Parts: sequence; structure tokens; C-alpha cells
Amino acid sequence: MIENELAPKKRGINPAAFFIISFLVIILTGAVLLTLPISSSQGKFTDFLTALFTATSATCVTGLVVVDTGTYWSDFGHLVILLLIQIGGLSYAVIATGMMLLLNRRIQLRERLILQYSLNATSLRGIVSFLRNVLITVFVFETIGAFSLFFVFIKNYPLLKSIKFAVFHSVSAFCNAGFDLIGGFKSFTEYVSNAHLVFTITTLIIVGGIGFIVIHDIIQKIRDIRMHLSLHTKMALLTTLFLIVIGTLIIFVLEYNNPNTLRPLNLWGKLLGSYFQAVTPRTAGFNTLNIGKMNPSTLLFLIVLMFIGASPGGTGGGIKTVTFLVLWLSVTAVILERKSVRFKDRAIPWENVKRAYTVFLLSLTLVVVSWFLLLITEPFPPLNILFEVVSAFGTVGLSTGITPYLSPFARIVIILTMFLGRVGTVTAGMAVLIPFSKRSQIEYPSEEVSIG
Repeated sequence: MIENELAPKKRGINPAAFFIISFLVIILTGAVLLTLPISSSQGKFTDFLTALFTATSATCVTGLVVVDTGTYWSDFGHLVILLLIQIGGLSYAVIATGMMLLLNRRIQLRERLILQYSLNATSLRGIVSFLRNVLITVFVFETIGAFSLFFVFIKNYPLLKSIKFAVFHSVSAFCNAGFDLIGGFKSFTEYVSNAHLVFTITTLIIVGGIGFIVIHDIIQKIRDIRMHLSLHTKMALLTTLFLIVIGTLIIFVLEYNNPNTLRPLNLWGKLLGSYFQAVTPRTAGFNTLNIGKMNPSTLLFLIVLMFIGASPGGTGGGIKTVTFLVLWLSVTAVILERKSVRFKDRAIPWENVKRAYTVFLLSLTLVVVSWFLLLITEPFPPLNILFEVVSAFGTVGLSTGITPYLSPFARIVIILTMFLGRVGTVTAGMAVLIPFSKRSQIEYPSEEVSIG
């Protein structure tokens, strides 16, 4: 991710630690604000665990909620949640540095290193230009999304409420947060056949989740038609397209005759519902179909999609699309006895392959441990609990409906899972271990071991 992971250490900076601490500060600040009477619709204090769960879910752009967002929180509470989503989706470093650019302040090396880490950029070169493209993209798409959604909501709500709903859901969709204000834990189930809303929301989700590296690369390609898209961009785009198409087809087949989801809809409604539900596990959390009434086979498939998640450097979570593709390419390389992992006539460095396996194993460990802990304390079906855990890890926000009924212990486990899922298991490890690491030049002799 970073050109030299030891470089920040030498300058007294640990970007991983800064990244994590900034999220903690934002979450705790948001939690305190949400406990205040002004934040609830009834004008009463909210217990800290509920506020902390909501603040963590918003900042980690997850969308899991223990109280109904639309009815429990006041306008002020909705504003706090919206700001947490926006800050969490982009990270504090991106927003803070963007403010510095607006004030014409010079971006120092320290800020550039932290910014590079926050944006998941491969180098410091052109990092300020990269940031400008990110901020412009966010502003343009969230504005267009809000404008488009306004014409959906104005048909059912008063003017001011339609504007509020349009802005909130546009930001929530682009940041892959999945928070909604519809009320009654319904999300967008009433709009399952509304193509206008479906395509607006899914476009925002896809653009926000595809990764700012990809967006920057595409912008550069548009400016210079001779420029070739990077290997990363090709991998992210192809994997995303593949998962959306395959996801739509599989959900369509599995839920076609389910009387609680697709069966009552006409063919167009079935296709829209399948498409929307194939996009949102990557990792937005909105739903137009009743997740709790889906077939177990569909829930398991959605768990896989949520675990994969969005693309690196975007607003989504999961192990990421490029990581998923690298894992499969490495398996193919081993089976075919190739000396390198290849894609599009390019060899992928072994450092990237090793990182992919590290991300996968640490993420799988986090999911299994969280699932195990909830199996001990919660009375729900194991598949529903696994769905909840993976939704938290992938910062998705989809639920079979058990979130409000989780025990205090389970809520704490989900809070930690959401947090580690957003900041990244590898990032958390780096934040803890880098300060104690010592660079070793010792080369040890190698010896074969039996595998498989």
C-alpha cells in the first residue's frame, strides 16, 4: 500500500495508528452527541451503548441499527449521522486535507503520507491531484444523486422532507453506508419496482465502492485518450462487473418462486429486485427485498458477496474485489505450476499476493471469532448470526432483522467487528506492531515442507 512502510516511522508518524485513532475520536464524538436529548425525536437521553453502536455504524459506513433511524432520531440526530457517514466514508485525513486545499495551505510531507495511507494510493506522486479528483467526484455524484432522488421522494413527501431525504440517501448511498430515513426498518422495500430509485442508488453505490484509485485512473484516461488503464483498475472493474452480473442471475433464480420476495413481482420487478440486491451487499446495506424472508441458499450467497465487498480505496468494506481476484489467480498459478501470478499479460508482485492472503486469513479469523462469540450468547439461527457478523465486517448493514434484539455483549462484539472491518485487520495489526518492529537483514536458510 505504501512505498516504504518504515518511512513514516522514521519521521515519527505511524499512518496506520493515525488512521485508527482518527476513527475512534470521530466515533466517540458522534456517540456523545447522539446521547443528548436534542438528538432523539422524543427529546430524551439515549443510552450510551445505543449511541455508540449507531455512531460506529455510521462512521464505519455500515448501516446496522438497533433503533429505527427514521423515527427514533430527531433532525439534529439525522444531521449528526449524516456527518459521521460523510467523514467516515472519506476518512478524516481526506476531509481535513481538502479543507487545507480550499484555504490554499501547503500540504506538508506529513499530511501527504497520511493522505496516501487514507486513500490507499500506491505512491506520493500526484497525491494532491489525486485528492482533488476524489473531492470533485464526491461532490458531483452526491449532488447529482440528491437531485435525482428528489424527484422520487417529492411524489410521496412534502418539499423540505423530500430535499432532506434526497441529500441524506445520496450521501448514504455514495458512502456505501446503507442508512435510510424511510422508517419502520423498511429501507427501500416500497420502491422495489421503481427503476428511477433503483438505478440512482445502485449507481451511487457502485461509483463510491469502485475505489478512488479507479476513479482517478479513469479521469486521467479521459484527459489523455492515449493513456492505458492500470492493471488495478482493470481488475477492479472486471471483478465488480462479474460479481454484479452473476449476483443478479443467482438471486433471480434462487428467489424467483419465493412468495416473500420475488414471486409477487412481474418480470421487470424481479429483475430490478435481483439487480439491486446483487449490488447492495458490496457494501451498502439498502434493500428492496425482505432479507429476513429470503431462502437460506440466498442468504449464504449474500454472505459471500458481503465478505468480498467493494474495491480498494473506496467507501466500502470487505476483503475487496482485487484481493478476491488475486487469490483466485494465485490458486490458478499454483494448479498450473506457473512461476508467477498473471493477469492481462502482467505478473502480479508476490508482495501483493502475500498481502492478499494476509487480508483474507485475518478477515476470516475476525468473522469466525465474532460468529463463535455470538453463537454462545444469542438465541438466533446460526446462519442469521453469521449473516449479521459478515454484514458488520463488510460494513454492509444488511440484516435478517435480528440487530435490535442483540444482547449488550453481542452489540459490543458487532461494534468491534464493524470498526475492524472499516479500518482493516491489516491496518490494525500495523498500528500495533510497527512501533515495535525492527528491521532485520538476517537471511535464514530455506527448507521444504509438505503442503496439501
